[in-house]
Amino acid sequence: MKGVYVIVVLVRRNVRLKIGALGSVNFEKGLYAYVGSAQSSLEKRVQRHLRKGKKKFWHIDYLLDNDAVKVVKVFYKEAERSEECRIAGKLGERGVAVKNFGCSDCSCVSHLFMLSDSNHLRSSMAFLAANFIRAVHV
Repeated sequence: MKGVYVIVVLVRRNVRLKIGALGSVNFEKGLYAYVGSAQSSLEKRVQRHLRKGKKKFWHIDYLLDNDAVKVVKVFYKEAERSEECRIAGKLGERGVAVKNFGCSDCSCVSHLFMLSDSNHLRSSMAFLAANFIRAVHV
């Protein structure tokens, strides 16, 4: 199956991480949503992201590998690749973008958004629940 996914993660404390070629990035304690896509094997891509100790390839791999970071929920659905940027745009209206994160192959500002403000969080989670057929609690 090909499609789009959103990984919701909790960053339990402020951390500064080297994110591949993006360089050092500060992550404040809080809840974040990352938007990605897989043009084949969507379930395998999501499972890969949930594993620890994998080779780091995507920006999200660096974030998820940190002990201060915990995946709390994953949303996914069958969709065309263009849906990835549409979802990222909608989350960008509701959260604070981590500039240039996860969007090196498109013109989006980011594919990672901080949602910790209670208004951002409620709005974003309602949007995700309404737009994604499947959700996995982790």
